[in-house]
Amino acid sequence: MNAQDVTRWQDMALQYGSELGVKVLAAIAFWVIGRWLIHQVGRIVQGTLERQKVDATLMRYLGTVINVTLNILLVIGILGYFGIQTTTFAALFAAAGVAIGMAWSGLLANFAGGVFLIILRPMKVGDFVSVAGITGTVKEVGLFTTAINTPDNVLTLVGNNKIFSDTIQNFSINAYRRVELKAQLSGAADHAAAMALLKEKIGLVPNVLATPPVEVEILEFNLVGPVLAVRPYCHNDHYWQVYFDTNRTIREALGAAGFPAPMPAQVVFVNQQ
Repeated sequence: MNAQDVTRWQDMALQYGSELGVKVLAAIAFWVIGRWLIHQVGRIVQGTLERQKVDATLMRYLGTVINVTLNILLVIGILGYFGIQTTTFAALFAAAGVAIGMAWSGLLANFAGGVFLIILRPMKVGDFVSVAGITGTVKEVGLFTTAINTPDNVLTLVGNNKIFSDTIQNFSINAYRRVELKAQLSGAADHAAAMALLKEKIGLVPNVLATPPVEVEILEFNLVGPVLAVRPYCHNDHYWQVYFDTNRTIREALGAAGFPAPMPAQVVFVNQQ
């Protein structure tokens, strides 16, 4: 190899090295600027969501999704600048997304249900609800499951997709709720006097609301006698206290007033030949 060839190879190496160095410096600049822009986008999105009073859990998740997505696009853009074919990477990401979506379809469905629960807020922490066959107090509304404490103090986790696709009953939204009870009277009892007495006595039970007033009406009849529907109203926080106190009041008020005890009766006719 003569001196001319050596010089030519040196010039070529210097040229390619210079071009590679420029591309590396440009890639570093793209990375730094791109990361700065991603950070600014994240701040703008977070500020917008905070002004809209979006739930903090949802904000963190959206921030992570946006950050990861933009970083992937930035890396693909830098690889494309170096002349690397990015079509294959895009296809791989798409295939991975489809595979993960199929494998985690149930988990993603629960996530989607959690997003709707957080945004639409049919219930919140502290509400007494009945969802997906579970009744209790909401302890936490997560992205995938909702934690509910049942009245017997059992923590139950319910998938958000099951909650959102089923009927949701929220007993804490309204200012009051009705307690449904029954009182059996004897057929020989004065039902009008019993109804008036129960309205008066149950109205004195602690936490029973004056408005709406206590309802006591004849619900049905059976072989023993008339059955009264007894319906006091109270705030949801006092439901069980009013429920038990009203039952006790029914028993004590009717007994103290001398109403006959309801007893099953059967008339037998004997035909003597």
